[in-house]
Amino acid sequence: MIRYLFSRVLRHTEDRVGFLVLAAALTFFAVQPAFAHGFKVGQLEIGHPWARTTPAGAKVGGGYLSVENEGKEADTLVSATADVAGRVEIHEMSVKDGVMTMRMLADGVVIPAGGEVKFAPGGYHLMFMDLKQPLKEGESFKGTLTFAKAGTVNVEFKIEGMGGPAGHDAHSGHGTPAN
Repeated sequence: MIRYLFSRVLRHTEDRVGFLVLAAALTFFAVQPAFAHGFKVGQLEIGHPWARTTPAGAKVGGGYLSVENEGKEADTLVSATADVAGRVEIHEMSVKDGVMTMRMLADGVVIPAGGEVKFAPGGYHLMFMDLKQPLKEGESFKGTLTFAKAGTVNVEFKIEGMGGPAGHDAHSGHGTPAN
């Protein structure tokens, strides 16, 4: 009798655990597109465009993303726009001899064939100039990225806290092409 009861309880527990695992898997796959935040134009994959929060009264903000070129030819990010800014500039920040400098890249940034460029704090980034409003964490705004060959793609920038997206390492990449 005890063996029978034990086997019934065990079978019932296995059924419930199996059901919970199945429900969790279905939930994960159902919401996965909500977590995905990427865009595609031609052979270019744009990953997670985001911007940092800004204090009230700030006139500039920073934008970040990654661009992976799956093609056999290099392409160049030549310009960008953002609904929240009067204009957007492409910049590079670097440190030479202990001095940090930032400069506008009037010719854009080359995305090498088969390579990736990360726009991240401390390296390549977008500067949102003449902000029309503060950038508040949890909100988002629309923009465009224009590439010399692939053309223009509409994107959405998510506004993240000062640390950026979860798991973001501000010191990795520094805007250099990936190996």
